[in-house]
Amino acid sequence: MNTSMIRKILGQVLMSEGAFMLLPCLTSLVYREHEGLAYLITAMVAFLLGFLLNFRKPKNTNIYIKEGLVSTGLSWIAMTIFGCIPFYLTGEIPSFVDAMFETASGLSTTGASILTNIEAMSHTALMWRSLTHFIGGMGVLVFLLAIIPSSGGSTINLMRAESPGPSVGKVVPKISMTARLLYAIYMALTALEIILLIAGGMPIFDSVCHAFGTAGTGGFGVKNDSFMSYSPYCQYVAAVFMYLFAMNFNFYSFLLLKQFKKAFGMEEILVYFGITFVTVSIVTINIFPQTGNFADSFRESFFTVGSIMSTTGFSNCDFDKWPMVSRFILVVLMFSGACAGSTGGGIKVSRIHILAKTIRKSLKGYFHPNNVKKIQMDGHPIEHDVIRSVNVFFATFMAVFTLSVFIISFENKDPVTTFTSVAATINNIGPGLAGVGPSCNYADFSVLSKLVFIFDMLAGRLELFPLLVFISPDFYKAVAGSVKTKIKKVKA
Repeated sequence: MNTSMIRKILGQVLMSEGAFMLLPCLTSLVYREHEGLAYLITAMVAFLLGFLLNFRKPKNTNIYIKEGLVSTGLSWIAMTIFGCIPFYLTGEIPSFVDAMFETASGLSTTGASILTNIEAMSHTALMWRSLTHFIGGMGVLVFLLAIIPSSGGSTINLMRAESPGPSVGKVVPKISMTARLLYAIYMALTALEIILLIAGGMPIFDSVCHAFGTAGTGGFGVKNDSFMSYSPYCQYVAAVFMYLFAMNFNFYSFLLLKQFKKAFGMEEILVYFGITFVTVSIVTINIFPQTGNFADSFRESFFTVGSIMSTTGFSNCDFDKWPMVSRFILVVLMFSGACAGSTGGGIKVSRIHILAKTIRKSLKGYFHPNNVKKIQMDGHPIEHDVIRSVNVFFATFMAVFTLSVFIISFENKDPVTTFTSVAATINNIGPGLAGVGPSCNYADFSVLSKLVFIFDMLAGRLELFPLLVFISPDFYKAVAGSVKTKIKKVKA
């Protein structure tokens, strides 16, 4: 294992996080809040440690799949630890585990919170909470690939380890160019949302925080009631951008490259909009007797379906009070999630689509056993390795989900709270139903349960394996082998 390259990547990540922390420091100056000092100190420590880790240049710059997984896992754990320190130092979140929960929720773009009064937080803390969504949305390693010269073609293993979906490829010839294009789209959409929210009368600070939360499909806001107190216009703006950020970013790349046939021929996008149309229609009709107004029914349905399916987690109503049919649909959408290659979480529409095609092919095989035609997507055959990876992901996901529900069940909460709390964290949504609904939070869970949620949130964002690799014996054997090799070189 190339531990030198892992060390270098970890150093660059910490330096980047230190640089990002300067924004809440600036916010502290603008609003004349003393909390900014804790962020400045943490930023300096993170930057210094990152500089020391990054100081020595590795002789071997190759990054294989194992280095990609380990680098990604360690980077996100380190970001969570350093990111929570300011919350703890300022005393705004006095429990270190709670501070880690809030930070992990932000970076993983989950939006689950232990805060009982968000409006009592400083502007500095609110900015950092929302900024963690923006950092985690596209991914810090993708950010590094965009701004730092690449180490050859092997850097795609970094993008594969951090990016959501069954497969990752190059939109343009170079990985660094692909990363820059993705970040350019990401920042352009964010800036456009900020402008539109401000145009709707939302305060500038609120607009920036909510745009960061939407961009990362995270859901942290600045009000206790999320979007309920904002105008219908602002709710529609946020809803539209939740849908946009949950789409595969390759769609936008193809549009910019004028490859319109590829863009509008993407099966995942068509399935995504099909699911959206059907679910919004059903929920609108189902909640109409409750609201008594079609406009309100459509707005609440359009916003909430977009919020859950994109895994953002904003709310413009208490959907926990909806009829059972609508709540059941929301639970199903928690698992389907957003598109691959988006900033959203969940299992992903592409995986669901591939699994459905696999089941259909298996059923056809009973009647046409000699049919050897491969499953296709977007007009191209899906390789066996991709189908295998989808099946392995499903099996692993269900194993982690089941174990998490089992551990959380010791809290003795009602079944709906227990089930949806895990579903909402591992799928990076935030709010669930019942005890973790849009009007509730995760504050009264035990320390053990919060640690499980922290793992689930990070594992869900990283597609499980970059964190699960640390419990594999092969990981420790690889590290031990690398250490032994270095010792031999030193002795020689």
